[in-house]
Amino acid sequence: MADELYIKRCLELAILGSGNVSPNPMVGCVIVTDGIIIGEGYHEKIGEAHAEVNAIKAVFAKYGETEAALLLKKATAYVSLEPCAHFGKTPPCADLLIKHQVKRVVIGNKDPFDAVDGKGISKLKNAGIAVESGLLDKESAHLNRRFFTRIKQQRPYIILKWANTANGYFAPVDDMQKWISGPLAKRLVHKWRTEEDAVIVGKRTALIDNPQLNARIWPGRNPIRIVIDRNLEIPTTHHIYNNEAKTIIFNEIKTDVIDNIHFIQMEDMSFYLPQKIAFQLYLMDIQSVIIDGGAQLLNQFIEAGLWDEARVFTSKISWSGGIPAPKINKPLAAQHQVGNDQLSIYHNNQEV
Repeated sequence: MADELYIKRCLELAILGSGNVSPNPMVGCVIVTDGIIIGEGYHEKIGEAHAEVNAIKAVFAKYGETEAALLLKKATAYVSLEPCAHFGKTPPCADLLIKHQVKRVVIGNKDPFDAVDGKGISKLKNAGIAVESGLLDKESAHLNRRFFTRIKQQRPYIILKWANTANGYFAPVDDMQKWISGPLAKRLVHKWRTEEDAVIVGKRTALIDNPQLNARIWPGRNPIRIVIDRNLEIPTTHHIYNNEAKTIIFNEIKTDVIDNIHFIQMEDMSFYLPQKIAFQLYLMDIQSVIIDGGAQLLNQFIEAGLWDEARVFTSKISWSGGIPAPKINKPLAAQHQVGNDQLSIYHNNQEV
C-alpha cells in the first residue's frame, strides 16, 4: 500500500507539467528513506531537468551534501515512468540513480520509446538496484496517453470537441454565427487549449466564426493553430493570421513560412484527409490536438475512426433547424454539468 501511495504522489506531481513538456511524457518522482519523503520533483519543461534530477536536487538542497549522499544510498526512488537510459536533451536518469546508489526503484510504466523501452530498467538491475515496475500501470498509462499514442500509433492523441443544441443541431445553415454553449463552457475550452499542443478548424469555421483559437481567458500558453484551407480562401485579415501563436495552414497550393504562419502543401486533400493530417502532425512532433470544427471535418475523423476522445457540450436551447451535429457511436464515459450545459465525454478506446 505504501508503494501505491508514493506512485500516486508521483502522478500528482507529473501532471503539474501538463502543457509544458510535450512531446516528452509527464513524469513525477518521489524519493523515500525510512518511510519519509526526502525529495520529490517532476519534469517541468521540455529540454530541462527530468523528474529524477529535480527530486535528487531537492534532497541535496534540504539535507546538504554529506547527509543527502547517505540518505540516497538507503532510499527507494518512485517514478511514474521508466527512467531514461539515453542521452537526449539531458543525460540518462538511470545513470543518475546508479551514481547515487539508491537501494530500490519502483516504476509505474515502462517507457515504450525505442531509446528507453526496458533499457532503463536493465541498467538499474545490472547496477545491483532492486527494481519493480507496473505499479498502478493503468493509471500511469492514462496520465501519459498522449505520449503513448504518439509513440505506439505514430499520430497525435486526437480530441474531438463541439457543442450542439438540445435537439441536435451543430450550426445554422445560413452561415450566421450563433453561440450554443455558455460562458463557463467557453472558459473550460480555453483551459483545454493550454493542455494540448494544437487546435484544428476547417475553412468554413474560420471564415464564419473568425476564431482566435487562443487561450485568452485561461492562464497558460496558446496552442498551435491549424487551419484546413485547400485553396487559401481565408482572408489574411482574419485572426488566424495574427502573430499570437504559430499557425499551420494545410493547403494544396504552396509550402512556405512567413513569420509565424507555416503553409504546408498536401496532395489531393479530397481523400484520406484525417490520415494525412494525423501523420503530418506526428512528423512535426505535435503530440495532441483538438478538432474544433466544423461538422464536416469532425465527421471525417469519426468516419475514419481516427480519434481518441470526444467532448460534447449539449445546450438547453433548441433551434427550429440547422446543420446536424456529428454522432458518436460509443458508450458514454462520463458526464458533467458545466453551467447550463451538459458535457458528455466519449472514448474511442475504452482502455484509455
